[in-house]
Amino acid sequence: MRTLLALVVIGVLVTACPLLAHHDWPVDRTKQITVTGTVTAYMWTDPHVMIALDVQANGTIEKWKVGGSNKKNSAVTGWDKNTLKPGDVITGIGFRFRDGSNMAQLRKVVMASGKEMYLYGQLSVLPAADPTFTGRERRP
Repeated sequence: MRTLLALVVIGVLVTACPLLAHHDWPVDRTKQITVTGTVTAYMWTDPHVMIALDVQANGTIEKWKVGGSNKKNSAVTGWDKNTLKPGDVITGIGFRFRDGSNMAQLRKVVMASGKEMYLYGQLSVLPAADPTFTGRERRP
């Protein structure tokens, strides 16, 4: 009986570990932001694809770090390791970190050509207007 109980407890803990490891983005979903800048780095990595940007603001250059989903989910929406390169000018639309830092979770990137690239799939409503949106990636 103790062996069965121990196996059940271990099974529950192993199952719960991936859930505890994932996190929500610490962003303010009540205000969507738009930043336009020059790509200085593009990191095609997990757990999140990240982009470093130089953004002109009030006569100075602000350093921003923006990102989206993981590689697998980004690939489904058309991204790959060659989508961006340093020097590309993009506009990112998403949500800024609540602490006010120059970091954001992006929903969409508009390329210089006007092409729109979504990071979580094309949404019919803004995530801020969707009470079910948590910022977590959908897992198959």
